[in-house]
Amino acid sequence: MTKLLRQAPNILSALRLVAAPFTAFLILERSDGAALCIFVFAGLSDALDGFLAKRFALTSRFGAWLDPAADKFLMLVSFVTLTITGAVPLWLTVLVIGRDAAIVLGVGLAHLLNAPLEIKPLIVGKASTVAQVVYIALVLLLLAMDISQPRIAFAGAVVVAAFTLWSFFAYAAVWLAAVAPGRRAA
Repeated sequence: MTKLLRQAPNILSALRLVAAPFTAFLILERSDGAALCIFVFAGLSDALDGFLAKRFALTSRFGAWLDPAADKFLMLVSFVTLTITGAVPLWLTVLVIGRDAAIVLGVGLAHLLNAPLEIKPLIVGKASTVAQVVYIALVLLLLAMDISQPRIAFAGAVVVAAFTLWSFFAYAAVWLAAVAPGRRAA
């Protein structure tokens, strides 16, 4: 196996990381069709890098960090720039970013408390991410096609909010179980 093939998942993740600021720029420039294309490319690259990593055992510690970082960065810039343009409500962006920030802070606090917190994604967390990706793609599609569908956009926002809150509470339950006095290591 060539060295390039072994690094393919990391290269795809790095491309996603680089695609994020371009997506933001295109959204701010109101080049919604181009932003949608890059966003879709990023989504496909995420699926491909996951497939390659699992199918050919091309996982690495660096890739385990880079892949979710690229995903979160793309989602962060997409939510923020779409909020700046008025296409995504501020309350939803605050909720999505707040949930991610709470998870990061919770992991850090558990580490400081020496709590036995197992860091792994939950199914509801993955579902929340899928809902967010589909929502951003939907918003970009509506913008690119110059279609005004506020009810559809609002329904999508409500679904994303529900999944985001559900995943927040699920991760909070895992965190609370890890830091509960009877479960902590001495």
